[in-house]
Order: sequence, then structure tokens, then C-alpha cells
Amino acid sequence: MHNRLAFAGTKNNMDTNENSKRKDRVKRVALGADHGAFETKEALKKYLETLGYLVVDVGTDNSTTKVDYPDFALKVSKKVVSGACERGIMLDAAGIGSSMACNKVKGIRAALCWSTETIVNSRMHNNANVLTMGALQHSFSDIAAMAKLWLETGFEGGRHWPRINKMMSIERM
Repeated sequence: MHNRLAFAGTKNNMDTNENSKRKDRVKRVALGADHGAFETKEALKKYLETLGYLVVDVGTDNSTTKVDYPDFALKVSKKVVSGACERGIMLDAAGIGSSMACNKVKGIRAALCWSTETIVNSRMHNNANVLTMGALQHSFSDIAAMAKLWLETGFEGGRHWPRINKMMSIERM
């Protein structure tokens, strides 16, 4: 019940960022996709550039050559952990495999998101630095709105830091 109440104001309002205490200052975004999500990636790249983001496209570069999403998930993740980009977005058919692949990279907190609530939670509570989404699971307008909201939503910090630190300590085991 607590979680539903916390996100009640965001349900149908992806264009605003009322739940964030501050807008994040993200300038550079790594963007990748497999062949099945290529067209969505291209459209999202153009959209994000109109919003003022510098988009670092790590591929793929067409929809006809079959490629493996882990290769591009790794490229997105490396851009983020190196500091070349503040955040990353990875697209595939469902977003599941990309999330799993990204989370194998030390320093990555990839979140598979499918709604306003999961977008806001992934940033405010989990400080996700990579967003994965399924290009076949959403309309482009929903993907664009979710990406915008995710890029603008800040991390709350505070009570969430101990959990983030515990999560990241798992990498050292």
C-alpha cells in the first residue's frame, strides 16, 4: 500500500517530474539497441537530442543484421561506468535480457522499467544509472515519455543510501 500511495501522483503524468526533489543534470546519455529495437533507438535518439541531451549511440546500426543484445548492453554500461556518459538507455524486445547483461558490469544499476511508477522508483530510490525497456512492449510515445521522466528524475538519497551501498557491496563478494 505504501508504494502505491507514494506514486499516486505520477500515474498519468509522465511529462512532469513532480515526485523528484530536483531535476538531475544529465548531459550525456549512452544509447544502445539490438536489431529488433533499432528503429525505436533511432527515434529515441532524435527525440532526446531535441531535448538537449548529447546522445552517444553505441549501436546497432541497422535492423536487418541480427546481433546479440548483450554486446550493446556492455557498450552502454561501459560508457556509464567510465564516466563518458552520466546515464545509459538500452533497448531490446522485452528489456529483460539487456537488464541482466548490464547488471553484470561492476558499477551498473540497471532497471527494467515499464511504467511511470517503476521509472520514478528506479531513480528516486535505487539511483539506477541504466534504463532498459522493451521496444516491443510499448508505443514509441510511451518509451519517449518514460525515458524523459527517467533522465529528469533525481535520486532522493537519505534513507536510500544504506540500501544502495548494500546492493553495490554484492559486487565485492
